[in-house]
Amino acid sequence: MYARVARFEEFDSSRIDEQVADMRRQLAAARSGDLPEGAPEQVRTLMETVTRFVQLVDREQETAIAIAFSATEDDARRADAALNEMSPGEGEGRRTAPADVYEVVLDEPLA
Repeated sequence: MYARVARFEEFDSSRIDEQVADMRRQLAAARSGDLPEGAPEQVRTLMETVTRFVQLVDREQETAIAIAFSATEDDARRADAALNEMSPGEGEGRRTAPADVYEVVLDEPLA
């Protein structure tokens, strides 16, 4: 498994709940196999390559980390390219540096 990790800052923390709700609606549509209405074409690539998505947020510092998991390194690189073509919307922050792709070498639940 591989993970693409991107860091963001300067997002509008008062809008994070609205943005998360929108992302959940889009993910639910993607799970059905349909491109969510109004979604950019790059989302189709994400539907094909990303198996799990995690977003971590620090509301006070207005920073976030987005992690997209993929089964293979090739899928992670394809997802990275698609995400690099997409820009955060107004108030959704800016990426602080290029995203990194890591191999996941340990993923064990403790409970």
